[in-house]
Amino acid sequence: MDLKPKLKILQNGGEKTMKDQAIGAVIAAVCVIVAVAFIGLLFFPGVFNLGAAADVRFWLIATPVTIAFVAILAIGAWIGWTMLTTPPPKPIEEITAEAETENKPAAT
Repeated sequence: MDLKPKLKILQNGGEKTMKDQAIGAVIAAVCVIVAVAFIGLLFFPGVFNLGAAADVRFWLIATPVTIAFVAILAIGAWIGWTMLTTPPPKPIEEITAEAETENKPAAT
């Protein structure tokens, strides 16, 4: 068993890194469980006796598509808001003039 990775984790902030790894493990496990449940319900809806197979399949497809669509719209709204609230940049002439005055030697 190679102890170098564990020693490196302990040397670089130990507890925080271990906590981040634990959170990562939980996220990975939840994603795998949701993926397996989604595929199981999509292809074998009658096994879980949740209602008509067509209804279950419809909601299994409609729910993630709706979430993805709303997420894309939210990203678009965020980009629009950022563009709306960001001040315009200085004109290039002003920037070059500032750069020239900074590069000139001081008059003595």
